[in-house]
Amino acid sequence: MNIMDENITETDIEALERKPFLVATTSSSAIMTNKLNFRKYFVIAALTVLTSSQAIFIVWSKRAGKYEYSVITANFSVEALKCVLSLVALFKIWRRDGITQDNKLSTSFDEVILYPIPAMLYLIKNLLQYYIFAYVDAPAYQILKNLNIISTGVLYRLFLKKNLSAIQWAAFILLCAGCTTAQLDTSSDRALQTPLQGWIMAIVMALLSGFAGVYTEAIIKKRPSRNINVQNFWLYIFGMIFNLGAIFIQDFDDVFSNGFFHGYSFIIVCMILNHALSGIAVSMVMKYADNIVKVYSTSVAMLLTAILLKFLFGFHLSLSFLLGFTVVSVSIYLHRAGSSSK
Repeated sequence: MNIMDENITETDIEALERKPFLVATTSSSAIMTNKLNFRKYFVIAALTVLTSSQAIFIVWSKRAGKYEYSVITANFSVEALKCVLSLVALFKIWRRDGITQDNKLSTSFDEVILYPIPAMLYLIKNLLQYYIFAYVDAPAYQILKNLNIISTGVLYRLFLKKNLSAIQWAAFILLCAGCTTAQLDTSSDRALQTPLQGWIMAIVMALLSGFAGVYTEAIIKKRPSRNINVQNFWLYIFGMIFNLGAIFIQDFDDVFSNGFFHGYSFIIVCMILNHALSGIAVSMVMKYADNIVKVYSTSVAMLLTAILLKFLFGFHLSLSFLLGFTVVSVSIYLHRAGSSSK
């Protein structure tokens, strides 16, 4: 044995034996991180595409300016489909991994009681989503939806204690200016294309969406290891219960006389599927990212909606709309820059 061999200690041998394990662990961690990043970006892209077509499906579902179907039954169908999809995903997980503490459907009061509040908020917000189209068109709707960036940012500051930079507050002011500019009506004596009722509904929707989103994100991230499909299941169950109550209160006579699916068509089925997948994508974004990312994807969807309407219906994009869209885009960029600089 030479001098170099004599200098090799047991500690060195143990370190050499552990090295392949450390390399394997590091590699496994990198693979897991890449998978999570891929999942996150895939869900964000899916949410953007689904959101961009939401308004189009709602507009398509109208006949002579009216809904020939019950809006509340459509909303109930969305919640029911989301619930079924969550259960299907859970069954697959149970078959693959078995039932664990993180993926079982716990009925403990402390867990279940968290979900009625966001379910009620989403019910009101989703119903307003249909009725606002009496006052705005699809591109205007997508522009006004960006007001939820403001509500989300403010509520983040108030409830989750997340600080906002001066750049982000400036972006909020620009966002308001952009939304207003996009609604300017230069072809008539009326200053804004959207009437006061439309603005009120848009502001209420933004507040409801912001509060429900922040509250839901807090619930989902309160227990990070909890399977997202379990969390979704309880949220959608309460959504079904509240929508069922709304049917009995508002549309019971029509539904009882004409049937639950009266007025449904292929477009409405596509709309329900779109809304269901969008809802699941939103919860996934909250799980793997946050609400700010969600509103970014909604903002990108604004442009996609305008482009689709241009090609599908020959929609005329006015100068004020394009200017407002540009200002909104700049505000989103500034908000992103402000987030990155913190």
